Amino acid sequence: MPSDSHTHQHDYFHGLLNLEQQRRRAKDLLKALRSGQPDALDRLTAHAGITDPASAALRLADAQLVIARENGFASWPKLKAHCDRLQESRRQREAGRLTPPDTEDVVHLRCGSDIRHGLEIAGFLGRFVEFADPFCQGPVRDLPRDAFLSERAAFIASSYGYRMADALARGRQEYDALDTALAAQHLVLWFEHDSYDQLILAHVLAALAAKDPAVRPARLELVCVDSVPGVPGFTGLGQLAPDMLLWLWDNHRVPVGDAQLALGRDAWQALTAEEPSGLVALATAGTPAIPPMARALRRHLQELPSGANGLSQTQGLVLRILADKGTCTGGQLFRELMTKYEELPYLGDLMFWHVLDDFVSSTNPPVDVMEVKGEGGPDPDAGTDPLPEWLRRRVALNGQGMALLAGEADYMMSYTGERWVGGLRVASPDRGGVPFRWTMSEGRLAITGTAP
Repeated sequence: MPSDSHTHQHDYFHGLLNLEQQRRRAKDLLKALRSGQPDALDRLTAHAGITDPASAALRLADAQLVIARENGFASWPKLKAHCDRLQESRRQREAGRLTPPDTEDVVHLRCGSDIRHGLEIAGFLGRFVEFADPFCQGPVRDLPRDAFLSERAAFIASSYGYRMADALARGRQEYDALDTALAAQHLVLWFEHDSYDQLILAHVLAALAAKDPAVRPARLELVCVDSVPGVPGFTGLGQLAPDMLLWLWDNHRVPVGDAQLALGRDAWQALTAEEPSGLVALATAGTPAIPPMARALRRHLQELPSGANGLSQTQGLVLRILADKGTCTGGQLFRELMTKYEELPYLGDLMFWHVLDDFVSSTNPPVDVMEVKGEGGPDPDAGTDPLPEWLRRRVALNGQGMALLAGEADYMMSYTGERWVGGLRVASPDRGGVPFRWTMSEGRLAITGTAP
């Protein structure tokens, strides 16, 4: 499956805090506080609880506390200890004196290849297995294995520019590799908090739950985080330096037990259902066994048509970017979405291309897409890579797009395509699409519509 569609990285911070740099930041902040700069005073109030700095004898320790808390630490000593541990780990590793954290019998399972090299550099010895079927897009239905793989391969070929034979062969290879990984004696799952990762994690856990306990891995562990100290705006494991992966191994690796397996089973069953009540229940009640999963499921449900204008959350954000920034290239749109607009970034480059391509499947498209001169669209039969083209295409908001943003039109009334949200087929009403819509009220997600 197209792992490259999710491992596209931007200039995100790798997580290795420099203690001397943080000390300089604290000194600069103290100067700004003593000179009464408003932004600095706001930071002091937010993170140190000092609401009347004029009456306080501000010290360097106050500024250090602000810096520590902005980086996700409770205190400056905790930030310093974290930096010291990372520095020592790196020194030991570079000197060749670091004891390997695992053994060759361990299998590391990840939904992409983004940390493979980092684990090797960090000294891990275990085998790396990639399983990267992007369940956040395309049909994900409760079908027998062969039919399921064929349907997934057909979607991937038509949407991401693969040859059908190649997509099917790669899919079978990945699922066979997953079967082998699930039989390991010691299996470690590496996942982050977005819907791409969490839906794949649900599938993996459901597959494990279906196995006889006697043949499950003797040791089954999970590294799953939605934030990392010292990494503001954390988006994914792939951005982290090798020493940070080692830090996660030491500090955020937990056993997988019956509660996690049951959650994976329930989430996968709900994802493949033909109505959304199971997903809504999990997203609403929360998922304490794996806390990030509830938020990811909520975000997944927001890819259904909105009750306000028939747009998915991603489609609505694309229109909002164009309204704010003006005409953009596909590459500019993708960067804006991933770094500024999407609260839970999950799309890779190929997946975003599919969103744009599907967006104009309408009798009244909300955007105008200007083709690059001399280049046609991707040819799935030839395995043409669409990325060089769509990165340069220019996309502009038009009158229909503005009407949709204002809630004066319904995209589903003119939509001529077909897309899937798990087991839910999204199409226009006259083409038999599901009737479900999402709305937000006081920060809570609600789904309207009744199953036919």
